Amino acid sequence: MSTPAAHAPLLFAVKQGEIHFGDTSVSQLATRLSTPFYAYDSGLIAQRIEELRAALPEHVLLHYAIKANPYPPLLQRMAAWVDGADIASAGAAVSELQRALDAGFEAHTLSFAGPGKRDAELLAALRVGITVNVESQGELTRLLKLGEAHSLQPRIALRINPPFELKGSGMRMGGGAKPFGIDAEQASDILKEIKKMPVDFQGLHIFFGSQSLNAEAIMQSHRQALDLAKDLLLESGLNARHINIGGGLGIPYFPGEDRLNIKQIGNNLHKMIEENAVWLGATRLILELGRYLVGEAGAYVTRIVDRKTSRGETFLICDGGMHHHLALSGNLGQVIRKNYPVYLAHRADAQASETVNIHGPLCTPLDILGSKVALPHAEVGDLLVITQSGAYGLSASPVNFLGHPWAGEVFL
Repeated sequence: MSTPAAHAPLLFAVKQGEIHFGDTSVSQLATRLSTPFYAYDSGLIAQRIEELRAALPEHVLLHYAIKANPYPPLLQRMAAWVDGADIASAGAAVSELQRALDAGFEAHTLSFAGPGKRDAELLAALRVGITVNVESQGELTRLLKLGEAHSLQPRIALRINPPFELKGSGMRMGGGAKPFGIDAEQASDILKEIKKMPVDFQGLHIFFGSQSLNAEAIMQSHRQALDLAKDLLLESGLNARHINIGGGLGIPYFPGEDRLNIKQIGNNLHKMIEENAVWLGATRLILELGRYLVGEAGAYVTRIVDRKTSRGETFLICDGGMHHHLALSGNLGQVIRKNYPVYLAHRADAQASETVNIHGPLCTPLDILGSKVALPHAEVGDLLVITQSGAYGLSASPVNFLGHPWAGEVFL
């Protein structure tokens, strides 16, 4: 059997051959929770944030993009670790705004992004005093009317659709015609009007893409974003409390991918801030990250319920599937489906001895957890651990499809 390209190193502890989350083994969790479930390792998240703090200038604030993983116990810990958060929904008990407030985030540290904010959401944002990242002239007009009707001053930032994109990113959020933000060439006139409006202007949000493993491309985009912000702010005469330059930092998922050199990116930000110190003054930069903070700290655990052979190929059928983890099936941004790292929980450090296809219980051929995966020999009852699953997992999946039970979650 040929040796495939290696996945990123396993970050979870392996003790006596079994994967552990902190001091708890996968089998212990499976007994406690039943399968399938997600497990998130707080130690790995803390380690990632510590690495970032060491690499980034003090002038840069670290915000968490809640859309990456809104699990309440994780949010409660994150509220103490980062400087703020970005939400993408408001006005309901299950909204990201309510989850952020319940977790302990202070309202003035929150920003609200998204191209289709309903009036009820804008009003909820107004009432608690969070920053609304305005995405269009129409949204700004509605927000002003709501503020006037309820005697509330809108706290706003302008989200800019830049004339560039993050090269090689998994999802490109800037450049060309986009539903996100206000085109940079239209922003100057709007900013001049904002100067006359009864609003609390916070700054700019310039988001150009996500999930990039190209440090050079990320650094170039950071520079382009700051240059654009400088031009817009100096031309308008507005002072900004912050400039959100998004994130873009990716994590390795697939064979042959390498982790980013965060020190290199941090050094570039140090240099940028020094070069722009005169006009920046007290303006802070915000790095808004989701996947980079939590993606490698989570795993999806599922149990094998059947083993079968079909025309010479071995299939492992599991109790978990794409209804819990849509990205595994290739239906969340992949152009060509690729395998996430998969481990046999109790033999994580054993050599592979067979090639298998891994599928879930759903009655659709799309329910793929792994295709032609090299694993040690696995039997019915064994547990599989799929890593790199801490971001865009359960909350980004069609959990009600076919009426199967939801997956559990645990934060350790």
